[in-house]
Formats: sequence, C-alpha cells, structure tokens
Amino acid sequence: MTASLMHTPSSPTLPPSAPPTPRALIADDQPDVLIALRLLLRNAGYQTEAVTSPAEVLAAIQQSNFDLVLMDLNYARDTTSGQEGLDLITNIRKLDSALPIVVLTAWGSVELAVEAMHRGGRDFVQKPWDNSRLLKSINTQIELGRKKRQQRLIDAESRTESDKLHQELEESQEIQVALMPKALPEIDGFDIAFAWKPARSVGGDYFDVMKFSERHTALCIADVAGKGMPAALLMSNVQAVLKSFASDVAAPGELCARVNSVMCDNIVSHRFITCFYALLDTQNRKLSYTNAGHCPPMLIRDGACQRMKEGGPVLGIFPDHPYVQGEIDLRRGDCLVLFTDGVTEARNASGSEFGEDRLQELLSQSLTVDHKLRAADLRDLIMGAVNEFSGGEVYDDATLLVVRVEGRGQTADGSKQGSRNANC
Repeated sequence: MTASLMHTPSSPTLPPSAPPTPRALIADDQPDVLIALRLLLRNAGYQTEAVTSPAEVLAAIQQSNFDLVLMDLNYARDTTSGQEGLDLITNIRKLDSALPIVVLTAWGSVELAVEAMHRGGRDFVQKPWDNSRLLKSINTQIELGRKKRQQRLIDAESRTESDKLHQELEESQEIQVALMPKALPEIDGFDIAFAWKPARSVGGDYFDVMKFSERHTALCIADVAGKGMPAALLMSNVQAVLKSFASDVAAPGELCARVNSVMCDNIVSHRFITCFYALLDTQNRKLSYTNAGHCPPMLIRDGACQRMKEGGPVLGIFPDHPYVQGEIDLRRGDCLVLFTDGVTEARNASGSEFGEDRLQELLSQSLTVDHKLRAADLRDLIMGAVNEFSGGEVYDDATLLVVRVEGRGQTADGSKQGSRNANC
C-alpha cells in the first residue's frame, strides 16, 4: 500500500460541554403566581425551586446553589411598601454578593426601583409581567452572573498583583486628585470648606465649587454607585459632562436633565449616579437646586434642620425623566451641609451606622453652643466624629461640603475674609 493511500485514524473530537441547566429560586407569597412562574421557566429549560417567605429564601440559598433569584418585594408582613423585600435583597447580598436578583412586584415606583437596584437588585419588572421581557431579563442576568463568578474563580487562582497594576493605580490616584478642587474660590459673604476621602486609592465621589461670576456660583456633589477604579472612571465622565453644561444661566433642573440624557447613553448596566447641583445667587442670597437621588443636604437654621429633596431620580437609568427645582432664601448664620453616604453610613465595630440623625444632632448642637463656628471648624468636627465612631475604618468614599452664610466681607467670627486653602 502506497503512502498516499494510508490512513492514520485521528483522535475523536469531543463536542464542547454544554453549560449546566440554570437553576432559579422563585419567591412570592401568592401560590398562583408561583405556579405561573415555575411553568414559564420550566418550559424555557430552567430548574426551579419555589418559596413563599424571606426566611425560606435565605435558607434555600444557604443550602443550594442558584443562578438567579426571582423575588417579590411584598410578603405577608408588609403588602405594599416593599420594605420587607428590600431588606431581603440586603440579606441575600450578605450571603452571596454575585447572585443575580430580579425583582418582580405589583407595587412599583421609580423610588422603589432605584432603592432595589441600590441594594443589589439587577433588574426591576412590574406585575403583570410580559413573558418574553421577563425571560430576556432572566437570561441576561444569569449570563452576567455566571461570567462574574467565573471571573472570581480566575482571580482566586492568580492573586499576584503585578508591579504594572500597582503603578497604574498610583497614576490613577494622581489623576483623580488633580481633577478635584485644590482650593475653593472666594465668595463674598460665604465661607466654604470641604473634605474628600476615597475608600480606596481612587473613588466614585465628586464635588466642585464653580464660580462663574461675582454673582453666580455653582455647588455640586455626586456619588457613583460602587467604589474603586470602575466608579472613578465613570465619575470622571460625569465630571466632564457636567462641567460642559454648567454655566451661570443653566438652571439646575435643566442641567441635571441634560447630564442624565448623556449618561443614559454612556453608562454600563447596574451603574448610576446620585447628584446634587445648586446655583447660588450671592446678590440675592437665593439657592436654586436640583437633587438627583442624592442624600438630601441639610440646611441648619436656628437649631432646626431643613432637607433639600426636590429634584428627580438618579442619573443614568431613566432617560427623558424631568427634574424639578427647589429654591431657598438663605440668611446670615445659615449652615448648609452637602455630603455623600460614605459619611452617614460609616459603621462602628458592632455594625451600626453613624446615621443622618447623628449628623443633624451634631450640627444643631455645635451651632447652638457656638454660632460663630466657621465652615472648616464644622468640617473638622464632623469628620472627627465620623472617624472616632468608625474607629478609623473606611468602607465607602466620604465627601463633605460645608457652607456658612455670613455678612458680606466677613467670616463667622466677624473677621474679614481672606484667601484660604481647603484640604482633602
């Protein structure tokens, strides 16, 4: 037999292994809903397990592995507010930070959807649901969840941090520090101080004081969901967009709507930005503002506290959503405090949060004892109290902007204003 006719048998080619059948945990206190969902998912090729209470959800997750949780927000204890379901999302995240959660509820609102996503939900679907839309969401979230878990396994196998990565982090930190204000502009009749403390080398908090003219100045504070490099990259984008729109004639509501429109087209899934933007008219001492889902700033006046809530939802999720505007007439002696949740959500050893009530009480008491406290004094009091409460542990980016309203040409203690440097 000639060589051209010889045949050497080759090794058989094995087909690629199919991904395991996805398993979904369904939680709802209505039996008919459970039946309908289990039937829908089984016909789509899923394995399912059904439970009827938050306690059963947590028990099932501890006992078995699931690719997704499809859950209602309301159960027997609370049938309308969604609080029971929100708490359940938080508890699931404590057990498994990578497990995708799709929220399904008949009592939906923008605020409830934002809070559910803020706590760790991956999608929000209202009842009655559309089968195709629900299955598409479930398929997407399971795929994303599996990729995230696979990446975690890869990362666990190789945890050696390269010198190049360390250098990139240092350079990123330098760039972000350069983007933040190094010194605040002088504004006649107003005393301002700030603190900025990222939880990691870089962070997702942003603030600015932009003086457009002797009459108009903008105050801004924002917070990207998440921490570290991803949050810092997104925040640099937000900063660039916001600064391109900001001016002495751009109303806060209009500006937030424009920034939101751009971010909705340029943001990855499950990310959003909270933002508070205000335009200060120093001549009339009027503050016009819009709050886009941010921690409502505190205005302390004569020991009482007013919160600044008017605005709209967070940026980057709801395109074309309108943003309303609030307006406040400022008076001499007022104290305005803008902050991110890293300040109020600082935790102590027992897990308790510093909290907004403690911050408000600290401000009211300090100003009652000494109404001449300057902005820098209040900043140091607040950050010192937070640091003492948390034992110096930093779990989230923390940013603070303190504004005192004073007599023109004077500071809180009656002295003339002069140049000053703000520190980070």
